[in-house]
Amino acid sequence: MPIEPARRVVVALGGNAISRPNEEGTVSQDLANLDASLAGVVGLVERGCSLVITHGNGPQIGNQMIRVEMARGHAPELPLDLMGADLQGGLGYMIERVLRSRFRRRGLSTHTCCLLCMVEVRSDDPSAGNPTKFVGPVVDEGKVATCRARGWVMKEDRGRGWRRVVPSPDPVAVVERDEVLALLERGAVVITAGGGGIPVTRTPSGDLVGFEGVIDKDMASAVLALAVGAPDLYILTEVQCVMMDWGTPQARPLDHLTLAQARRLLAEGQFPPGSMGPKIEAACRFLAAGGQRVLITDIYALKAALAGRTGTWIVPDP
Repeated sequence: MPIEPARRVVVALGGNAISRPNEEGTVSQDLANLDASLAGVVGLVERGCSLVITHGNGPQIGNQMIRVEMARGHAPELPLDLMGADLQGGLGYMIERVLRSRFRRRGLSTHTCCLLCMVEVRSDDPSAGNPTKFVGPVVDEGKVATCRARGWVMKEDRGRGWRRVVPSPDPVAVVERDEVLALLERGAVVITAGGGGIPVTRTPSGDLVGFEGVIDKDMASAVLALAVGAPDLYILTEVQCVMMDWGTPQARPLDHLTLAQARRLLAEGQFPPGSMGPKIEAACRFLAAGGQRVLITDIYALKAALAGRTGTWIVPDP
């Protein structure tokens, strides 16, 4: 599907944009991965698109939790909202740095800015009473009781071991919506809501307080796209397209889905909750609330997907 000049797009970068399998996840490796993976994003700027970029932080927040654990007794512990804020700033800085270098090499005068973003969630979100999102490192079974004594909820991550689980609340609103819009109106590429944004709730008086949880990045990206009036949401991940019967000999690619078809396949269990499921759910919510198009593809295949050679487009029902 072609895109019109100046079309506003929210681009949700998956974890493979920053960290690759079988790598240590060093800063130099992450910067090299970003330099390669952001080529398609630069191509969108050259087409005249107005961009907001979000990104995941799964491997990085796990590493951050390891650092906090190793510093226990020597430095104050950090709550999850502050860990998310730290990573949103650090990873956003790296993305901005790489984009600025790529823009310079391409002769583009485009401005770009990393903006820390809080995402509001409900204090009574059901996930608060049933945390399911695994975070951080695997813990020896003998240390599970100690972790629980700290107030952590621990569950067994099948095939891996015991890990901490935290709530993954639904995003409700983007706190810095007006600031994002102001930057977009000045022509900047805005990097924001990394890791799903910093989860916050409002007190009865209207003050913001941190929420101990991690928001799904794609769900937050859908809310952000609606908030800034972006008709398109591009979810860039590790597969070139959505698959039917994934992992079986009958697997086949889907190049086009309507909202009704996507909802039906999701309800039938076609999309696993730990991988493609949240992306399809985010796409459905976005389209149902007025979004026009969702593209799901591999970050390195973005150019090919825009040319119609791969990728999955999800659109509203006719």
